[in-house]
Amino acid sequence: MNEVSPKPVNGNIEASDQRPPHIKDRINLISLNPTSIIRVLVALAFLLLLINVAYQLIAYVIGKPGVYGLRFFYFDAEDNLPSAYSTLLILISALLLTIITLAKRNQTGAMVFHWAVLSAGFLLMAMDEELSLHEELIHPIRALLGSDNYGVFYYAWVLPAIVLVIVLGLFFLKFLMRLPAKTRLQFVVAATLFLGGSIGVELIGGRFDELYGNENLTYSLIATCEESLEMAGVIVFIRALLVYIADTVKDVQFRVEGTKDDGSRA
Repeated sequence: MNEVSPKPVNGNIEASDQRPPHIKDRINLISLNPTSIIRVLVALAFLLLLINVAYQLIAYVIGKPGVYGLRFFYFDAEDNLPSAYSTLLILISALLLTIITLAKRNQTGAMVFHWAVLSAGFLLMAMDEELSLHEELIHPIRALLGSDNYGVFYYAWVLPAIVLVIVLGLFFLKFLMRLPAKTRLQFVVAATLFLGGSIGVELIGGRFDELYGNENLTYSLIATCEESLEMAGVIVFIRALLVYIADTVKDVQFRVEGTKDDGSRA
């Protein structure tokens, strides 16, 4: 049997693409696996935690707080690697929330405004995490309290934070109840972990700082617990968003449009 040669087109041999349509359509498809992504995020957080604990032991047990520059990994310090990682986690959450908002913008009854508010809120949280803006409220609120014994409100910024959480909780209650049960549960777990660290443990840390200061091993462990809970909460939230996108939004496609030489769209 003789092989059939491809027909020449304009003097050249045109090789036909025999791939099935679904294979051709997916040649540029990038698949994101929620489980794999979360494993990486958890591994990085755990590695930072181990280095942070090592710093605390060296600083407060051996008595060499500046050794090997490990303070760059201390959870309670600013402008270091754990702080940058926490900011990155929050930005990932904001990105996923933005994707959901855009995917649902033309759907009726999709609570798009609530998704958009969440996205904007996480962008503000990332800014606050990087710049520690909430700490600027401590001294003005202490002045308003007019006391020398602040107790658990030694870090006074938690007072407006508690009020804000209550207001936002009421605002998002209907939104939360309309989510799929699995997503709703994961959102509640994420919020419990994050708020338990950022406000709950912060109250304990503030009282301890007022009584004993913050240059000791006990306070460092309290701060580590606080930051660890915050990271865990955001990672759980990221997982919830990834699974929600996979179950509800399905495939998310991005198209980059070409331009002509004159700058107009092709």
